Amino acid sequence: MRPIDLASRTGIALKRAVQAQHTQHLRRLAGTRHYSNGPPLPPRYETLYKKYSEVRRVLGAQRLTLAEKILYSHLDNVEESLLSGGRDIRGNANLKLKPDRVNMQDASAQMAILQFMSCNLPQTAIPASIHCDHLIVGSRGADDDLSAGIETNREVFDFLESAAKRYGIDFWPPGAGIIHQTVLENYAVPGLMMLGTDSHSPNAGGLCTITIGVGGADAVEALVGAPWELKAPKILGVRLTGKLNDWVSPKDVILHLAGLLTVRGGTGYIVEYSGPGVETLSCTGMATICNMGAEIGATTSIFPFTEASSRYLQATRREQAARDAQLLQQFPGKGSAEDAFFKFQADEGAQYDQLIEINLSELEPHINGPFTPDLSTPLSKFKQTVKEEQWPEKLSAGLIGSCTNSSYEDMTRVESMLKAAADAGLKPAADFYITPGSEQIRATLERDGTLETFTEAGGIVLSNACGPCIGQWKRHDGVEKGTLNAILTSYNRNFRGRNDGNPETMNFLASPEIVTAMAFAGSTTFNPVTDTLTTPDGKEFRFPAPHGLEGPETPFETGKESLGVLSQPPNPDVEVAISPSSERLALLEPFDAFPASDLTGLRVLVKITGKCTTDTISAAGPWLKYKGHLPNISTNTLNTAVNAATGEVNVAYDLDGSKHTIPELAQKWKEEGRPWIVVAEHNYGEGSAREHAALQPRYLGARVIVCKSFARIHETNLKKQGVVPLTFVEEADYERIEAGDEVDTVGLYEMLRNGGVGEVSLLVRKAGSGEEFVIPTRHAVSKDQAGFILAGSALNLLSRGL
Repeated sequence: MRPIDLASRTGIALKRAVQAQHTQHLRRLAGTRHYSNGPPLPPRYETLYKKYSEVRRVLGAQRLTLAEKILYSHLDNVEESLLSGGRDIRGNANLKLKPDRVNMQDASAQMAILQFMSCNLPQTAIPASIHCDHLIVGSRGADDDLSAGIETNREVFDFLESAAKRYGIDFWPPGAGIIHQTVLENYAVPGLMMLGTDSHSPNAGGLCTITIGVGGADAVEALVGAPWELKAPKILGVRLTGKLNDWVSPKDVILHLAGLLTVRGGTGYIVEYSGPGVETLSCTGMATICNMGAEIGATTSIFPFTEASSRYLQATRREQAARDAQLLQQFPGKGSAEDAFFKFQADEGAQYDQLIEINLSELEPHINGPFTPDLSTPLSKFKQTVKEEQWPEKLSAGLIGSCTNSSYEDMTRVESMLKAAADAGLKPAADFYITPGSEQIRATLERDGTLETFTEAGGIVLSNACGPCIGQWKRHDGVEKGTLNAILTSYNRNFRGRNDGNPETMNFLASPEIVTAMAFAGSTTFNPVTDTLTTPDGKEFRFPAPHGLEGPETPFETGKESLGVLSQPPNPDVEVAISPSSERLALLEPFDAFPASDLTGLRVLVKITGKCTTDTISAAGPWLKYKGHLPNISTNTLNTAVNAATGEVNVAYDLDGSKHTIPELAQKWKEEGRPWIVVAEHNYGEGSAREHAALQPRYLGARVIVCKSFARIHETNLKKQGVVPLTFVEEADYERIEAGDEVDTVGLYEMLRNGGVGEVSLLVRKAGSGEEFVIPTRHAVSKDQAGFILAGSALNLLSRGL
């Protein structure tokens, strides 16, 4: 990998090269002719408008939401997708879409690139980017942590950079920033559709894009130019009225909404925001809300294009994109009817499947957690709740920033609090960490003096990377694993053990302002709206209401040139760097095809109780180093799952009664040629878009997962890897099946041969008594997905060019 401080490229020349390459690619896709009689549109919008006109022709006068306009305008074949199942599209039609680009973070990019390499193509069919953000450990501070991360992960970074050069993919080096912030600053444009190999990719919905989090196999589908399939989402409308009060931030909108909907309430939906309250929010505030839509299970979230969106494009030096978006909305097309115009807002009269109204003027700060992002408590009631639940009253650490809340607005609002506290002689009573979301943000905050304010207050500024948010946090406060403690973060997710590997660390999610105030108090019961702190000279101090700037007064700084994007045309002469003896990278072997019959003799490996997230199935943190080596990372499979029969964590029992860890028993059964099944409860696979949570069980011999319900991304990932996801028709049947039971599928092979049409049930034989009974199940396997499962995996088909 190139030395981080020695790489040199001319910024202007690089920018022109990137723009030229991107424009050339879009023109190849769209053609150079103009679809209508109006003034010319830029190529990306010429293509969008052409598809939009087809959608209007097919659907007639049907009123469309904003999400539907953009989503349907990216269909590969409009009539086939929208009319194959009649007019009832939402929740029923299988949409075959052509995204504009794919964005990948370094942990998931490894497997995505390894899969893409198996397809033997010279370059990606659409623009793509790789962002090195997940593998940097937050510990001492930005410079030390970045240097250590580069040295530790050099092999992986070399692999990703060499692959980027070979296939013509943009490469953002370690330290450049977190994928979602970098995408918002550089690639998000109103009306685009993007895929991202991370569940928080919908962050870009704050800039009016349809951006969907996916697994690596989905990304590869788009990268090879194949249509990407999605069950048409329903649309959940959130109407915002009023205006946020002093202590309330955009983060509180989604914290409150998560409490209303729970982690499953948005599953199968796109969340679309509208109403007069939208116009009062900053672009980055809207991005924060969209980012955490993943916490309610939503397919994605989106806001209209507003004046704030235009201001953000200008601040990030993309004035032309703002002008292009305005041009598209005024473009007359072939007729003067209102529907001929593509407006970045819902049609008047558009219907939502569910509608929620939030009055921003009545909203108060919220704190969510612990251990789940939907346990929402208003700040005014949090002190009482802490005492009632006997949660720790001492705060161990406050952490702000990350992809969710590291905007200029967030940081300058916190800066106003730090300056007021400094004037009163106060310092944080708990450890205080700050994670800039990108080099552009960091450099701008440094230029404008904000970073100096943070460091003078005693804050530790970490690298422009995920760090503690994704489990890459090395603590120095003496809190050992197993020690009960509380932290507050402005992050997006707070599952047990996620941040520091300690299952007893309670992470409470809040806005950066609330996190900062509590860090100064060192207490989880402090309410900065009503409570005071005692200054060194014995006076009472109350934080003034935070205030900041939406964006910098002059455009953002680009930062260190060495942390800029490396962009180049594909070069087949570049050899992708993989050592045959590597413990971190391994070429993939194809999975076996589905047998020409139903599955018989499956054994239940483990029956899981409670929350089973992708963190549970494939932990992050120190395991991230094995993301490119399937055999090695598979040794962590389900290693924090709770055995329903015994309540033990990571314990499974063989048929002879011998005790094993879950991955040990899975490996043993794999070697014995015994395929297996997992039984679980609701929202199985909740959380990150972590395809390893599907790859690892498949590698170890899993053929079926049966549960009460699935999280969207994980259910799709399972099918892409050849694992069949089934749900109980009757949830009570969960109680009837146990670990060790023998299971045959009934109707599965016929359903797959019929392209997803048909019912599937499970014939269960009890391990002890031999009693037999049938459990009916449901499935959501489409025609294409049936083909993936029969072939053994989606990659098996894609690599054959099918």
